Amino acid sequence: MPAKEQSPRRVYGGRSAADRRAERRGRLLEAGLELFGTEGYAASSIEKLCAAASVSTRNFYEEFSSREALLMAIHNQVIESAVGEVSTAFAETDDQPVTVRIERAVRAYITRTAADPRRAKLSYVEIIGVSPAVEAHRLAWRARWVQMLVSEAKRAVARGEAEEREFGLGAVALIGAVNELVFHWSTDGYQTPLDDVIAEVIRMAKAVIIPPGTAAAPD
Repeated sequence: MPAKEQSPRRVYGGRSAADRRAERRGRLLEAGLELFGTEGYAASSIEKLCAAASVSTRNFYEEFSSREALLMAIHNQVIESAVGEVSTAFAETDDQPVTVRIERAVRAYITRTAADPRRAKLSYVEIIGVSPAVEAHRLAWRARWVQMLVSEAKRAVARGEAEEREFGLGAVALIGAVNELVFHWSTDGYQTPLDDVIAEVIRMAKAVIIPPGTAAAPD
């Protein structure tokens, strides 16, 4: 029996169903960033999100199982882009001292996650304490950052730029300090210049890898 011919994909207005769905998803992601990052997660109902994205409630649930799922998807976008920026910073400073690498990486991370006030509010304020599922998501990202920081510290040890010790606790403490600092900065109305926030994080990051009193390569 001959194989049944596949029906052609339906195309409306020059766009396939997949294209239209991807466009709707993109609008929902942008609407979520705007509303979660300005009005806040609690104040952004699914109805508001759908209105802002010009989609139906049915369309929303075709893409996301809940508001939490949308929040985590946007947070993933923000943090994945930050990971990319940090990785690029490390690659571009491969032969540089650890102090230079820390400065470039911290600047890349904070700029990517906080220069846009909506990203800062979503990543450092609205993502906190939403639900057990969102907390598990956030802590999974924290574990990845800890691993990245510990790897950089061990690299510095291997290059003779730092002394061997347990870096994990310091990495967790640094991430907590960064989250609290940017949280304070965002909820305080962004009154402090972002460069000052970055400079403070750089000082803390250097202290985690190179404790005060330890000789280090010059900046």
